[in-house]
Amino acid sequence: MKVLLAGGGTAGHINPALAIAGYIKEKRPDTEILFIGNKGGMEQRLVTQAGFRIESITISGFKRGFKPKDTVENIKTIRRTFKSSHDAKKIIKEFQPDICIGTGGYVSGPVVRTAAQMGIPCLVHEQNAYPGITNKMLRRRVKKVMLAVEAAKKYFTDADTIVTGNPVRGEILTADKHESRKKLGLDQRPVVLSFGGSLGADRVNRAVADLVARSGRDGRYQHIHAYGKFGDWFPSLLTEKGVDLNEAPNLDIRPYIDNMPECMAAADLVICRAGAITLSELQAMGKPAILIPSPNVAENHQYHNAMALVNAGAADIIEESDLTGELLTQKADELLQNPEKLQKYSENARKMAITNATEKIYAVVKKVLEAEK
Repeated sequence: MKVLLAGGGTAGHINPALAIAGYIKEKRPDTEILFIGNKGGMEQRLVTQAGFRIESITISGFKRGFKPKDTVENIKTIRRTFKSSHDAKKIIKEFQPDICIGTGGYVSGPVVRTAAQMGIPCLVHEQNAYPGITNKMLRRRVKKVMLAVEAAKKYFTDADTIVTGNPVRGEILTADKHESRKKLGLDQRPVVLSFGGSLGADRVNRAVADLVARSGRDGRYQHIHAYGKFGDWFPSLLTEKGVDLNEAPNLDIRPYIDNMPECMAAADLVICRAGAITLSELQAMGKPAILIPSPNVAENHQYHNAMALVNAGAADIIEESDLTGELLTQKADELLQNPEKLQKYSENARKMAITNATEKIYAVVKKVLEAEK
């Protein structure tokens, strides 16, 4: 069996694809798997690290503004769209997949569309309650639209849908807290894990800096923080706040977390955005969290994602408009100094988890392939 996967741009599109690929490989070790990603995208690194082969095309999204530079970029996007479809066709012809699966992001558009035109059965997976534009555009070209939540069905009334949940990487399900702490060189002090997404989130970074800096000065907590692609100023901010990272072994500050299963398993508290995949991983691991939904997403879907956990007694929320370093530090202290509350949040998060999404997706893949025989 040959499986082609396309998805990229953010970890929220890449990690589901990796989870699907890993599960298929586990069930069918002889399966050949190929990813197609956007040239220069973070999928190049993540897919290669996971041990899969990846080819590249170049694609971008349309700008919504009307400034001259937006018009110039949109003309470039039109050209890239034609070329990316041509490049995707060449890769697909060479690989000859039995099935193509798109997990969202601009790159999956031309790949899935071209594969469908070539007669290859295609599927897409939508991670959010409010779907991305790419999957909405592809809905009538694919055999099945696989959804993370029931609420997304109303956006796909003219497509064949099935609710599978969000795929969670096997390493997330099997990572052990004690072993992860040992591997990361952590002691018995509380561990805080924080991140604002692969690109970084300015407001999250600035608020987290206060908590990190205090731990750097008093050693109260061990803290792992990823500041993202555009947060390379973060270490300098800590210096301004009186912290020498070379003299603070309890601080692990980096641009990106490549070993998220280990870091999340080790954590007592997670501070992060409320993207769909991140929340699925928190639930699967039973991790208490302080969620800071991004206000810059369609239909404010991260707020609704976060409130599902808050209402279930599994997380706290701070809206970005209210976010300050002082408030974030206060909430972190309240949770970390209350083991009973942390335990309750952990139990409630686990109750929400759907841990067999990859199994359900694999069943869909098998069913579609059998129907094609």
